[in-house]
Amino acid sequence: MTTDEAAAVSGPAAAEEAPAEETSARVPAWRGGFGRLWGAAVISRFGDSLRTAALPLLAASLTDDPLLIASVTACGYVPWLLFGLLGGAVADRVDQRRAMWAVDLVRGVLMAGFALAVALDHGTIALLLVLAFLLTTFQTLFDNAATALLPAVVPRDTLAGANARLMTGQQVAGGFLAAPLVPALLILGASAPFAVNAATYVVGALLIASLRIDAPDRAPKPAGGTLRAEMAEGMRALWRDSALRGLSVATALTNIGMGALIATLVLHITGWLDAGNSGFAAAITAFSVAAVAGGLVAPRLAVRIGRIRSILVAGIVQTCALIALGTVRELWAAVAAMAVFGVMSMVWNVNQATLVQERSPAEMLGRISSAFRTLAIAGAPFGALLGGLVAGAWGLNTPALLAAGTFTLAVASLGALIN
Repeated sequence: MTTDEAAAVSGPAAAEEAPAEETSARVPAWRGGFGRLWGAAVISRFGDSLRTAALPLLAASLTDDPLLIASVTACGYVPWLLFGLLGGAVADRVDQRRAMWAVDLVRGVLMAGFALAVALDHGTIALLLVLAFLLTTFQTLFDNAATALLPAVVPRDTLAGANARLMTGQQVAGGFLAAPLVPALLILGASAPFAVNAATYVVGALLIASLRIDAPDRAPKPAGGTLRAEMAEGMRALWRDSALRGLSVATALTNIGMGALIATLVLHITGWLDAGNSGFAAAITAFSVAAVAGGLVAPRLAVRIGRIRSILVAGIVQTCALIALGTVRELWAAVAAMAVFGVMSMVWNVNQATLVQERSPAEMLGRISSAFRTLAIAGAPFGALLGGLVAGAWGLNTPALLAAGTFTLAVASLGALIN
């Protein structure tokens, strides 16, 4: 895990949650590599958020079919099901720093090519589907490597603070700065957000490449060992830990709802609420700005009530926000609901990521995190397609209510875990 494995929380066989006293809200120093890793993560999220906000608008300009628009989001999840475990196994074998900057360079080239295609009026739904699939395929390696790299950059007792700073910085750059900028960039041309995204990948790659950290010690691989066997080992390790197993199931349930919501949110805001592109940008901005507050709250709440209970509280409040989003036909209500949802999303994400890092042996962190992500994300593509179907059949607000239902099931499963 970190440089002091002897002080780490028990491995995957341990079921109980770490006591609140051990869940410190300390934050890491910027020096020693964390500042560069933070900078790379933040600038990459800025570019990604430009693309995330612009892509559904581009899709909606190419077709008015909710299922096709939702399919763009679904294709952004499917690679996790196909390659997520492989990405984790590879991340445990390779130099994680090199893997991350190499992936960012490849993604930069892909985005530059896509921006050029859009500028030449060659953007199609088919091209959007291919782009979403390829970017997420590379992301399976990048994200697993990043999760495994962080404990090598900061001390173990600052992991919660490091995750909070990373995620808060990403939300500031991605929501507070990027989302409101999308309408202005679109004035310059439909390709502008994607061109900026390509540039951020390159800058992120340079920052990660400049990191100077010692490679983690890894036990020799057994003779005849294969990636398939290592992926299976990661799944078994995750499943033996009751806390991580239960959390992965709960997160999978929420991601069914999140897939439905994200895939159709542009239609919910611009169609059901008739709020236009500016309303869509306002909703995304509210989510991201509020998530900054969530980044401040998450480590402190975990100190008081524990990580799993913090996630349970977040799920309950998110369910209420989704019900409001799907029933009150006013932009102000949608903006408020997205703000509340943003705070609690950060509480969930920070404590979830930290729990995985704390409970996983360093030599298996890439595989355990990939197994967790793969199980958790499994419902998202199904949810995205389901969201498109229910939106077309029963109204553009119904995906939010569908999400409220899946969050209710997730809360029930987390409550059972604590009890």
